[in-house]
Amino acid sequence: MFYYVPRTAILAAFREVIPSFSGKVLDLGCGFMPYRQLVESNSNVEEYTGVDLAGSAIYGSVRPDLTWDGSKIPLNDSSMDCVIATEFLEHHSEPQLVLGEIHRVLKPGGLLFATVPFIWNLHEIPHDEYRYTPYSIDRLLTSAGFFDVNVTGLGGWNAALAQMIGLWVTFAKMPQFIRRLMQMVVFPIFVLLVKTDHRPMTFDDTENSMFSGLSITALTK
Repeated sequence: MFYYVPRTAILAAFREVIPSFSGKVLDLGCGFMPYRQLVESNSNVEEYTGVDLAGSAIYGSVRPDLTWDGSKIPLNDSSMDCVIATEFLEHHSEPQLVLGEIHRVLKPGGLLFATVPFIWNLHEIPHDEYRYTPYSIDRLLTSAGFFDVNVTGLGGWNAALAQMIGLWVTFAKMPQFIRRLMQMVVFPIFVLLVKTDHRPMTFDDTENSMFSGLSITALTK
Protein backbone atom coordinates (compact mmCIF):
# COMPACT_ATOMS: atom_id res chain seq x y z
CA MET A 1 0.00 0.00 0.00
CA PHE A 2 2.79 2.44 0.80
CA TYR A 3 4.09 2.37 -2.79
CA TYR A 4 0.77 2.51 -4.62
CA VAL A 5 -0.21 6.16 -4.05
CA PRO A 6 3.09 7.83 -5.04
CA ARG A 7 3.91 5.51 -7.93
CA THR A 8 0.52 5.79 -9.60
CA ALA A 9 0.44 9.56 -9.06
CA ILE A 10 3.93 10.08 -10.49
CA LEU A 11 3.10 7.91 -13.49
CA ALA A 12 -0.10 9.90 -14.13
CA ALA A 13 1.81 13.20 -13.92
CA PHE A 14 4.49 11.76 -16.21
CA ARG A 15 1.91 10.76 -18.82
CA GLU A 16 0.51 14.31 -18.79
CA VAL A 17 3.87 15.92 -19.52
CA ILE A 18 5.48 13.30 -21.81
CA PRO A 19 3.89 14.76 -25.01
CA SER A 20 5.92 17.93 -24.33
CA PHE A 21 9.23 16.07 -24.39
CA SER A 22 11.51 16.29 -27.41
CA GLY A 23 15.15 16.08 -28.42
CA LYS A 24 17.66 14.95 -25.80
CA VAL A 25 16.25 13.97 -22.41
CA LEU A 26 18.31 13.72 -19.21
CA ASP A 27 16.97 11.64 -16.29
CA LEU A 28 18.85 12.96 -13.25
CA GLY A 29 18.94 10.62 -10.27
CA CYS A 30 17.55 7.99 -12.61
CA GLY A 31 17.77 5.00 -10.26
CA PHE A 32 16.68 1.88 -12.15
CA MET A 33 15.24 4.11 -14.91
CA PRO A 34 11.56 3.07 -14.59
CA TYR A 35 10.39 5.73 -17.08
CA ARG A 36 12.94 5.12 -19.83
CA GLN A 37 10.59 3.10 -22.02
CA LEU A 38 7.84 5.68 -21.60
CA VAL A 39 10.18 8.52 -22.57
CA GLU A 40 11.53 6.66 -25.59
CA SER A 41 7.99 5.86 -26.75
CA ASN A 42 7.68 9.56 -27.66
CA SER A 43 8.81 9.78 -31.28
CA ASN A 44 9.99 13.36 -30.71
CA VAL A 45 12.63 12.17 -28.25
CA GLU A 46 16.01 11.64 -29.92
CA GLU A 47 18.03 10.39 -26.97
CA TYR A 48 17.53 9.36 -23.33
CA THR A 49 20.42 9.61 -20.84
CA GLY A 50 20.17 8.35 -17.26
CA VAL A 51 22.54 9.88 -14.69
CA ASP A 52 23.07 8.72 -11.11
CA LEU A 53 25.75 8.39 -8.47
CA ALA A 54 28.42 5.75 -9.00
CA GLY A 55 27.77 2.69 -6.85
CA SER A 56 24.25 3.68 -5.85
CA ALA A 57 22.26 0.76 -4.44
CA ILE A 58 19.05 2.25 -5.86
CA TYR A 59 19.54 0.98 -9.40
CA GLY A 60 20.76 -2.52 -8.46
CA SER A 61 21.82 -4.37 -11.59
CA VAL A 62 20.72 -1.52 -13.89
CA ARG A 63 23.58 0.84 -14.60
CA PRO A 64 23.12 4.52 -15.52
CA ASP A 65 24.39 5.83 -18.83
CA LEU A 66 26.52 8.38 -16.96
CA THR A 67 27.62 8.80 -13.37
CA TRP A 68 28.18 12.07 -11.52
CA ASP A 69 29.55 13.28 -8.19
CA GLY A 70 26.29 14.85 -7.01
CA SER A 71 27.55 18.37 -7.74
CA LYS A 72 28.41 18.81 -11.41
CA ILE A 73 26.43 17.14 -14.19
CA PRO A 74 29.00 15.73 -16.69
CA LEU A 75 27.42 17.40 -19.70
CA ASN A 76 28.09 20.56 -21.69
CA ASP A 77 26.15 23.79 -21.31
CA SER A 78 22.85 23.91 -23.22
CA SER A 79 23.15 20.28 -24.31
CA MET A 80 19.74 18.92 -23.18
CA ASP A 81 16.19 19.70 -24.26
CA CYS A 82 14.46 18.18 -21.23
CA VAL A 83 15.47 17.13 -17.72
CA ILE A 84 13.57 14.67 -15.53
CA ALA A 85 14.14 14.72 -11.75
CA THR A 86 11.55 12.47 -10.12
CA GLU A 87 11.77 12.02 -6.33
CA PHE A 88 15.25 13.51 -6.44
CA LEU A 89 15.41 17.04 -5.05
CA GLU A 90 14.49 15.97 -1.49
CA HIS A 91 17.76 14.01 -1.38
CA HIS A 92 20.12 16.79 -2.43
CA SER A 93 21.66 18.82 0.39
CA GLU A 94 22.14 21.85 -1.87
CA PRO A 95 19.04 22.18 -4.04
CA GLN A 96 19.98 25.62 -5.33
CA LEU A 97 23.28 24.24 -6.61
CA VAL A 98 21.74 21.28 -8.43
CA LEU A 99 18.93 23.40 -9.90
CA GLY A 100 21.61 25.72 -11.23
CA GLU A 101 23.32 22.71 -12.83
CA ILE A 102 20.05 21.56 -14.39
CA HIS A 103 19.50 25.07 -15.74
CA ARG A 104 23.06 25.09 -17.13
CA VAL A 105 22.68 21.89 -19.17
CA LEU A 106 19.23 22.80 -20.52
CA LYS A 107 18.94 24.62 -23.81
CA PRO A 108 16.97 27.88 -23.98
CA GLY A 109 13.31 26.88 -23.94
CA GLY A 110 14.25 23.61 -22.22
CA LEU A 111 11.79 21.79 -19.98
CA LEU A 112 12.28 20.51 -16.43
CA PHE A 113 9.84 17.95 -15.04
CA ALA A 114 10.24 17.04 -11.38
CA THR A 115 8.33 15.44 -8.54
CA VAL A 116 8.96 15.57 -4.80
CA PRO A 117 7.24 13.75 -1.93
CA PHE A 118 5.53 15.43 1.01
CA ILE A 119 3.92 12.59 2.98
CA TRP A 120 6.78 10.12 3.23
CA ASN A 121 8.87 8.56 5.97
CA LEU A 122 12.61 8.97 6.28
CA HIS A 123 14.30 6.99 3.55
CA GLU A 124 17.73 6.52 1.97
CA ILE A 125 19.14 7.65 5.31
CA PRO A 126 21.16 9.81 5.79
CA HIS A 127 20.47 11.28 2.34
CA ASP A 128 16.95 12.54 3.06
CA GLU A 129 17.12 16.32 3.28
CA TYR A 130 13.87 18.18 2.55
CA ARG A 131 10.09 18.20 2.20
CA TYR A 132 9.02 21.08 -0.06
CA THR A 133 5.94 23.30 -0.18
CA PRO A 134 4.69 24.77 -3.49
CA TYR A 135 6.09 28.13 -2.46
CA SER A 136 9.58 26.96 -1.54
CA ILE A 137 10.00 24.99 -4.75
CA ASP A 138 8.72 27.93 -6.84
CA ARG A 139 11.19 30.27 -5.14
CA LEU A 140 14.13 27.90 -5.65
CA LEU A 141 13.35 27.40 -9.34
CA THR A 142 12.84 31.10 -9.99
CA SER A 143 16.11 31.91 -8.22
CA ALA A 144 17.87 29.35 -10.43
CA GLY A 145 16.66 31.17 -13.56
CA PHE A 146 13.58 29.13 -14.49
CA PHE A 147 10.28 30.71 -15.48
CA ASP A 148 6.72 29.59 -16.12
CA VAL A 149 6.96 27.41 -13.02
CA ASN A 150 3.86 25.24 -12.56
CA VAL A 151 3.41 23.33 -9.30
CA THR A 152 0.45 21.00 -8.69
CA GLY A 153 -0.34 18.29 -6.17
CA LEU A 154 0.29 14.65 -6.95
CA GLY A 155 -2.61 13.91 -4.63
CA GLY A 156 -4.82 15.78 -2.18
CA TRP A 157 -6.21 15.22 1.31
CA ASN A 158 -7.47 11.69 0.62
CA ALA A 159 -4.31 10.56 -1.13
CA ALA A 160 -2.21 12.01 1.69
CA LEU A 161 -4.24 10.09 4.28
CA ALA A 162 -4.10 6.90 2.20
CA GLN A 163 -0.35 7.36 1.91
CA MET A 164 -0.03 7.77 5.68
CA ILE A 165 -2.13 4.65 6.27
CA GLY A 166 0.05 2.68 3.89
CA LEU A 167 3.23 3.86 5.62
CA TRP A 168 1.82 3.20 9.09
CA VAL A 169 0.62 -0.31 8.38
CA THR A 170 3.97 -1.13 6.71
CA PHE A 171 6.53 0.43 9.04
CA ALA A 172 4.98 1.21 12.45
CA LYS A 173 6.14 -0.96 15.32
CA MET A 174 3.60 -3.72 15.95
CA PRO A 175 3.51 -7.52 16.13
CA GLN A 176 3.38 -9.17 12.72
CA PHE A 177 -0.01 -10.80 13.32
CA ILE A 178 -1.42 -7.37 14.22
CA ARG A 179 0.18 -5.89 11.11
CA ARG A 180 -1.44 -8.52 8.89
CA LEU A 181 -4.78 -7.98 10.60
CA MET A 182 -4.57 -4.19 10.24
CA GLN A 183 -3.63 -4.50 6.56
CA MET A 184 -6.88 -6.34 5.97
CA VAL A 185 -8.92 -3.97 8.13
CA VAL A 186 -7.66 -0.71 6.60
CA PHE A 187 -7.44 -1.86 2.99
CA PRO A 188 -11.09 -0.99 2.08
CA ILE A 189 -10.61 2.47 3.61
CA PHE A 190 -7.37 2.88 1.69
CA VAL A 191 -9.09 1.98 -1.59
CA LEU A 192 -11.98 4.38 -0.91
CA LEU A 193 -9.57 7.23 -0.14
CA VAL A 194 -7.60 6.64 -3.35
CA LYS A 195 -10.76 6.48 -5.49
CA THR A 196 -12.26 9.67 -4.00
CA ASP A 197 -9.11 11.81 -3.93
CA HIS A 198 -9.17 15.36 -5.30
CA ARG A 199 -5.81 16.41 -6.71
CA PRO A 200 -5.08 20.09 -5.95
CA MET A 201 -4.11 22.10 -9.01
CA THR A 202 -3.80 25.29 -6.94
CA PHE A 203 -3.23 25.76 -3.22
CA ASP A 204 -4.89 27.58 -0.32
CA ASP A 205 -5.03 27.16 3.46
CA THR A 206 -8.27 25.15 3.58
CA GLU A 207 -9.52 22.57 1.03
CA ASN A 208 -6.32 22.64 -1.02
CA SER A 209 -3.81 22.84 1.80
CA MET A 210 -2.70 19.19 1.93
CA PHE A 211 -0.98 17.11 -0.72
CA SER A 212 0.82 13.79 -0.92
CA GLY A 213 3.58 15.19 -3.13
CA LEU A 214 4.20 17.77 -5.84
CA SER A 215 4.53 17.69 -9.61
CA ILE A 216 6.61 20.51 -11.12
CA THR A 217 7.31 21.81 -14.58
CA ALA A 218 9.48 24.80 -15.45
CA LEU A 219 11.13 26.31 -18.52
CA THR A 220 14.44 27.99 -19.29
CA LYS A 221 14.61 31.30 -21.14
